[in-house]
Amino acid sequence: MIIIGIAGGTGSGKTTVVRKIVNSLKPGEVVLLPQDSYYKDSSHVPAELRQQINFDHPDAFDWPLLLQHIQMLKEGKSIEQPVYHYQTSSRLAETIHVEPRPVIIIEGILALCDPDLRNMMDLKIFVDADPDERLIRVIQRDVVERGRTAEAVMERYTRVLKPMHQQFIEPTKRYADLIIPEGGNNEIAIHILKMYIEKHLHHEVNM
Repeated sequence: MIIIGIAGGTGSGKTTVVRKIVNSLKPGEVVLLPQDSYYKDSSHVPAELRQQINFDHPDAFDWPLLLQHIQMLKEGKSIEQPVYHYQTSSRLAETIHVEPRPVIIIEGILALCDPDLRNMMDLKIFVDADPDERLIRVIQRDVVERGRTAEAVMERYTRVLKPMHQQFIEPTKRYADLIIPEGGNNEIAIHILKMYIEKHLHHEVNM
């Protein structure tokens, strides 16, 4: 089994990188654990106060549960992955049943933040992108997928996303084994990743 962490700022292209890696490998080889699924459950918080939670701060995540689930997958056990609902900023009652696979990918803005999580990873990746490009992608995504206005997204970017990126996300770049500029457009980096994973899996099979 190989465990890969993929971090980077909001709108950097992490999801595109992950999708291209998954599509380049054999079906059923990869388990994807989006870090967003492991936001702390805030359903007990009044709806109007939930909007004030800083979801780009490390304290917003349920690190013990994420670490427990990765350990269980390493041990060959299945997990029940939480489901997070962006519109209500809360965890849903239903879960996603996940079976262990040869490749585990943990993807999220702070995937490289927690030292215990980093120590479980065989490969640490940081997806980098120009701040202006990230802002454009965030606006496009949040307006279409999360029902927010462009003005609200830009206000949140200035108030929360940008300072949190500078304080918590950007510093984790130094832990990365591989930095991918241009996100999902960097076909060479994605090809190198694919070869690394296949070589690692081939080595395990022949041990």
